[in-house]
Amino acid sequence: MKFEETIVAPATGNGGAIAVIRVSGAKAAEICDAVFVSPKGKTIGAAQGYTMLYGQIVNNGNTIDDVVAAIYKAPYSYTGENMIEISCHASKYIISQITQALCDNGARAAHAGEFTQRAFMNGKLDLAQAEAVADIIASHDKASHYIASQQMRGGYSEELKSLRDKLLRLVSLMELELDFGEEDVEFADRSEFISILNETEDKIKQLTRSFSYGNAIKEGIRVVIAGSPNVGKSTLLNALLKEERAIVSDIAGTTRDVIEDTLKIGGVDFRLTDTAGLRISDEQIEQMGIERTHKAVSQARILLLMFDIRTATKDLIDKQIAELAPNAEQKICILLNKADVHIEDENISLTQRQMLQTIYPRYTVITLSAKTGIGIESVRQFLEQAGELNDIYNQSVTVSNIRHYQALKRAEERLLAVRNGLESGLPTDLIVEDIRGMLGHLGEITGEITTDEILGQIFSTFCIGK
Repeated sequence: MKFEETIVAPATGNGGAIAVIRVSGAKAAEICDAVFVSPKGKTIGAAQGYTMLYGQIVNNGNTIDDVVAAIYKAPYSYTGENMIEISCHASKYIISQITQALCDNGARAAHAGEFTQRAFMNGKLDLAQAEAVADIIASHDKASHYIASQQMRGGYSEELKSLRDKLLRLVSLMELELDFGEEDVEFADRSEFISILNETEDKIKQLTRSFSYGNAIKEGIRVVIAGSPNVGKSTLLNALLKEERAIVSDIAGTTRDVIEDTLKIGGVDFRLTDTAGLRISDEQIEQMGIERTHKAVSQARILLLMFDIRTATKDLIDKQIAELAPNAEQKICILLNKADVHIEDENISLTQRQMLQTIYPRYTVITLSAKTGIGIESVRQFLEQAGELNDIYNQSVTVSNIRHYQALKRAEERLLAVRNGLESGLPTDLIVEDIRGMLGHLGEITGEITTDEILGQIFSTFCIGK
């Protein structure tokens, strides 16, 4: 696809010694040569692709900077167009002057995500891969980078393409049957069709199930520390972070609002949230804090429910679990804090932990002293296990994009309609319509079926220069 305008934008962020200015379009070399001067008289237009030239950027007789120009010739570039990347010193003044000089000679300042949009429109990337570019830039840890990298390198695009190709072949044969309706012929093998339908359903369910986890990795795994006032929640937060992040006091109700910070374990960000203590209070500010505790718990993937080991009874634990109402997908750990009070008789703590572990087999029970550090490593190990860190790199595909998840759910609805239609003996033309709908939703993910509005929404979230 040819774009009339040649675009330019800085491709690197603030900071550092070197900046890169990217130029893409049919006239990229011509525009750059208008301001690029090589000591040896070489020009960018005459240079081979995948080569570099040293020179200066000169505009209106004024030398702006010494630069190196990397030359890429269409279609062998990121955008699929002629593209030049100019490396210069990372002064904001230099960057703006070079960019302005290129615009003065025919280039246009690029819109957000326009380079990647051109790469998509020119067939260099599918839409899922293009979106992964933004995710790679935004990746904040090893796990989020891995998920985005897998997607950018093809990820589930190839798997979806394989399923779509099989369904397209079969639906084409079913449509052919409609053309020979009066002759009662059957071109599409129904048993093969059911087999491919099952395969598609399994893959869609696998992908949709992975979204909860993939989105948590992308945003950081939410961990909430909850419990009654003065059980040591803030002390635990400080112990895990190894810094005095939250105020610790013997006065109950010190924490009035949620306090968040990030803990990195195994290359994954855990977003720790210390919350207001759970109790009945007439104080308006404390009530607001407790309300925020409930909201934080509802959004958490992992819940650390903390108790004073001296007062932790089944009735109290049941009451707080009922009050917080955790969902079935949440990983829960019951923490029996202040174990240092039983330091002279460890059997008391051990017996209590074993008893509660028997009562609550679905949860993990840990005895600790946040104050002295006893059991802190066990809490970290629980977080690592609950975060399923070992599974991240074993899964071939993990969905982390809400648009992809929504498209998969719509495809799943159409697939169910196809099954119901087959079971109820629905006419072939109506079944074909639902299959086409399912193919359409799967195609939305990779961009085989899309609209200008969707493209505008996606690429507007990218940074300028990418």
